[in-house]
Amino acid sequence: MPRSALRVDAVLVQAVIAGALSFAHLHDLAAAAGQDGWKAWAYPVSVDLLLVAAWRRLRTDGPSRLAWCWFVIALVASLGANVATAGLLDLDHVPAWLRILVAAWPALAFMGGTLLAHSPADHSSASPAPVAPDPDPVPGVEHEPVATTEPDSVPDPVAVPAPEETPALPTAEPAPADPVPTPPRAVPVPAALVDHARKVAADHHTRTGTRIDPDTLRARLGVPAPMADAIAAQLA
Repeated sequence: MPRSALRVDAVLVQAVIAGALSFAHLHDLAAAAGQDGWKAWAYPVSVDLLLVAAWRRLRTDGPSRLAWCWFVIALVASLGANVATAGLLDLDHVPAWLRILVAAWPALAFMGGTLLAHSPADHSSASPAPVAPDPDPVPGVEHEPVATTEPDSVPDPVAVPAPEETPALPTAEPAPADPVPTPPRAVPVPAALVDHARKVAADHHTRTGTRIDPDTLRARLGVPAPMADAIAAQLA
């Protein structure tokens, strides 16, 4: 016999020992709660099977609220039995609430096992549907189905659209020529006003030594600017 067949897995041995101890604790608690005979041995089997069923559901179908809920319930029942039989609870005088929980466990375990076995898997995200590949080898080009014609029929000539005429560019309009300045209109000046203007201009030249300008002449005579310009032109 090869040596590999005689090797014992340490993890498997540890699992067997832990399972046996947990099984015994659950049996002792059920027997102390009034479940004698074969019923006390059935409680450990029920708790462990529910724990295994919930863990299997988590491994195969992924995390779900249903599987996690029943896994926690079975784990609490197993841990509670192990802690209760560690000397913290008087097995000769089990409280009434614990007797009620032990008596109600078969119905609870039956409901949990049924839901785990027959409830559909609840996946949060569905996988997207595969996209069918495009049979068209050239992307972006649409191919129309070719219609079969009879041998005697002649296809109609394809009408070629006429090229569009290029619109003529608008011609630039010539810039308007600068307007020819019109000479100012002659303003009639009375002769007496011209004589008076000469006296004013002579007086200004005597006092300042310079010729009188149109603005000063207009101010001295009190006439509008066009008339003052006409008088200054005659005095020049």
